[in-house]
Amino acid sequence: MSEMTGQNQNIEEEKIETQETQITDAATETEAEAVETEATPEPTLEELQARIEELEGRLKDEQLRGLANEQNLRRRHQEEIAATHKFAGQKFAAEMLPVKDYLEMALLDQSGNFEALKMGVQMTLNELQKAFDTTQIKEINPAVGDKLDPHQHQAVQTVGNGQEPNTIVNVMKKGYALSDRVLRPAMVVVAKNED
Repeated sequence: MSEMTGQNQNIEEEKIETQETQITDAATETEAEAVETEATPEPTLEELQARIEELEGRLKDEQLRGLANEQNLRRRHQEEIAATHKFAGQKFAAEMLPVKDYLEMALLDQSGNFEALKMGVQMTLNELQKAFDTTQIKEINPAVGDKLDPHQHQAVQTVGNGQEPNTIVNVMKKGYALSDRVLRPAMVVVAKNED
């Protein structure tokens, strides 16, 4: 029993020594930090002003870079818009090239064969229609008896023929629209009010 009591006492003494060592180490660290704090001198007014000038210089440099970047973005955007306007009709123009080729070939034909010429003109018209379909150009071709639509039709003449007023009597020229925007309204003759 006395042996156990001696062992317990040794364990207790070791614990106390460990705690004392930890306290001493912590005190030493605190003293070292205090010495470091005291060793770092306060910056002088000149040093603070130099640091402020350095930070202001960096800020001004970043502002200038930001402005330059913004100007570059604007310039690129304007160049892209100009290029878009300049080449807006490129797709349609490319589709028109075969039509021009066919018309030139028809004019060069010296055979005198009316049927061959008619077939060539039909092929040219088919090529033109294909170009219109590709570029989303649609015909505005109202039927006789339709009501006048001022957004798509233009009345070029009125006639009294007994039909209801503002009814289309004849289509003189088809109209065309590009993606729902009217390029040319259909030129129509409409019935007038006979009162």
